[in-house]
Amino acid sequence: MAMKNYYAVKVSYIGKNYSGWQIQPDALSVQEVIETALKKISGANIKITGAGRTDKGVNSVGQIASFGLEKFFEPEKLLLAMNFHLPEDVRILKVYPVDENFNARRNAILREYKYFIYHGSVCPPAFNDFVWWNKKHWDLNSARQAAKLIEGEHDFTAFCRTVECPENPVRTVKRIAVKKINSLTIITIKAQSFITNMVRIIAGNIDRVATGKNDLDWLANLLTGVERSQSAMTAPACGLWFWRAYYSNLKNI
Repeated sequence: MAMKNYYAVKVSYIGKNYSGWQIQPDALSVQEVIETALKKISGANIKITGAGRTDKGVNSVGQIASFGLEKFFEPEKLLLAMNFHLPEDVRILKVYPVDENFNARRNAILREYKYFIYHGSVCPPAFNDFVWWNKKHWDLNSARQAAKLIEGEHDFTAFCRTVECPENPVRTVKRIAVKKINSLTIITIKAQSFITNMVRIIAGNIDRVATGKNDLDWLANLLTGVERSQSAMTAPACGLWFWRAYYSNLKNI
């Protein structure tokens, strides 16, 4: 058996035309178009592993995927070949040679998402599909206080899509920050792992506090494991971006 060559790739994509990252039986996914490109290059069925699962409409600038190929490629040549066979809304930004033990999902020690909100009565058309257009004003101090409450280990049942809530919904948010640049608010959140819709529901709950509809005591109660129905809306997918995955054995990613 020929020795395989192993690679990790950094992937950027616009999510609106895809069912999400993960392969779906009856809908097009980002994973599927990348595996199709690799088959055209290698002539074999190649299965890839992604660092994180993103839903339909979610975008990325830093998704990481790993796979093995029978044929050796210089990183730059593999990057050009993959992009040649990929649609314009999916792009490989960088290729990294890795060892056979590297796994984009299992080896990730931290995942970072950013959520973008544009406030105002009018949203620039160039931002369509990339931000949550929210016509309401946010009190920045309230938003930051809400974010501070969410940091740490909590039961995130109220922050998960009910039908996909895992048996253990406890997660640890390592860092969450809220930054405002003119009309744009950016929520940055880092954790080792997330549950379904967690970041989008966090954005929806911060919105309730930042607009004065609910107080911090209400938010604190949500973090005790109450039902999903007690928390706020799931913010739109288009505002969410998979930003980066961190690895102890792949420092320059």
